[in-house]
Amino acid sequence: MNHKHTLTIGGLARAAGVNIETIRYYQRVGILAKPDKPVQGARRYSENDLKRIHFIKRAQALGFTLSEVADLLALSGASACRETRTVAQIKLQSIEARIRDLQKMQTTLLQLVTRCNESDDSTGCPIIEALVNIE
Repeated sequence: MNHKHTLTIGGLARAAGVNIETIRYYQRVGILAKPDKPVQGARRYSENDLKRIHFIKRAQALGFTLSEVADLLALSGASACRETRTVAQIKLQSIEARIRDLQKMQTTLLQLVTRCNESDDSTGCPIIEALVNIE
């Protein structure tokens, strides 16, 4: 496929693995351009539009919000590697903090499940007791 506008919105959605409403949403929030609509016929999308959607989905899979994706898209057009690296480093720090929080949650839940496995059902549930008595 060349850069000509050859895909309808349905074809673009299928090729990108998203639904049509996702494409419309991306257009509403300004991260995907809406091609002009001919007097007769449907809007047509290009390979570049498909690449842009793939970029958005990959960035989201790495934990970037759509607002952050918009920033990355702006930086990609400016060939701003240093700024892009800074954005990625900030995202990495955020992910590392979430991992630490998840590990704490995992440890606490493992302890509660262990206490539950060791308790007698007649004494009450240690998990419920711990949740009621959290300070």
